[in-house]
Amino acid sequence: MLPLFWALFGIALAALTVAAGLSVHFRRRQLIASNLPVLDDEAIDTIVETGELVVDEDEPLDLDDIDEEEDRFWSESWDEADEW
Repeated sequence: MLPLFWALFGIALAALTVAAGLSVHFRRRQLIASNLPVLDDEAIDTIVETGELVVDEDEPLDLDDIDEEEDRFWSESWDEADEW
C-alpha cells in the first residue's frame, strides 16, 4: 500500500512540475510577443525600399527634462566622507 502511495505522489508531483513549467513558458512567451512590433506588408515594403524600419515609441524621451535633472543632480552638494 505504501509503495502505491509514493508512486501516485511522485506522479502527481511530476504533473504539477510540468504544469508549472508550461505555465511559465507560455506567460514568458506572451510577454515577449506583446513587446515585439507587428510586421505587416506595409512595414516589409518600407524595409525593402529604405533598408530600415522606424517605429514610434510609446513615450518619446524629453531631452530637456533629462538635461535639467542631470544638472540638478550634479549641482547637489555632497557630504564628504569621514576620515578616521
